[in-house]
Amino acid sequence: MSMLSISISTLISLVFLRSFLHKIVGFQIFAGYVEDYRLMPLRQVQTVSLFIVVAELLVVISQSLPAGRIVGLLLAALLLFFYSCGISINIKRGRSRIECGCGGGAQALSWSLVARNSILIGLIAIAITQQNLSSSVLGNAVGVVGGISFWTTFLLGDQIIANSSMMMRVN
Repeated sequence: MSMLSISISTLISLVFLRSFLHKIVGFQIFAGYVEDYRLMPLRQVQTVSLFIVVAELLVVISQSLPAGRIVGLLLAALLLFFYSCGISINIKRGRSRIECGCGGGAQALSWSLVARNSILIGLIAIAITQQNLSSSVLGNAVGVVGGISFWTTFLLGDQIIANSSMMMRVN
């Protein structure tokens, strides 16, 4: 894999690990967020919530297995796409004051979250197209450090979105 692909794979692993841990630690709270989206019958909420948590864990695990990276990246892109669809539907319904359930700080639904997910999907597309089987240990290490740098930038952006969400709730 190229250093850029490794960096993006590392970023995606960290994003989904954070999200998975947030959801699994407070699973019933997360299931309540899924219910708030009103996209499915109530009887399906627990099953869909469990499916999401398992899928996010599979994204993380797959990134640690060279043979599973592409499948994991595709699964991550699919999840981000569906999350964006759910967010968009609810914003268009006028239901933007519900919690996104993304992981991390409390965030109301916003177009910023859709944009963030779109950027992550774009990065995943780059990672998939930048596959290169000849990589050195040094190249892999540099790629991981790059991914951690991307992660830091992601966390800063996520905090800006959370702060903006809090400001909107105050007003």
